Amino acid sequence: MNANAALRAQQRYRDDAVLSATPERLLTMLYDRLLLDIQRGEAAQRSGDWSEANAQLQHAQDIVAELTSSLSNDWAGSTGLRALYAFLTQTLIGANIGRDPERTHSCHELVAPLRDAWHDAAAAVAQVTA
Repeated sequence: MNANAALRAQQRYRDDAVLSATPERLLTMLYDRLLLDIQRGEAAQRSGDWSEANAQLQHAQDIVAELTSSLSNDWAGSTGLRALYAFLTQTLIGANIGRDPERTHSCHELVAPLRDAWHDAAAAVAQVTA
């Protein structure tokens, strides 16, 4: 199998995983990738790879925008999360523009417990529906 075929197979696997995922799994996948983007962005900033840092932090911002758009106004917690996502977006932008790995790290510190909480919630939903 050549490299292009392997990349296409990997992409198809990822696409299938997303298309077949439950809503709670999609949410945890977004949080996992958000945390990974922030970690990669910080690492790139610390090594002076500004192009890579920019790419990672912009992708993180895209994920936060997706998380924001997925919030239901019918849910009482949406107002607080919307405000948190706005703060996170502004902090990611500032960290990227200012080339500030400490601000990027502060985003990691904010997202990590949220990610863990959503994973716990998804696991609880899976137990109930199993």
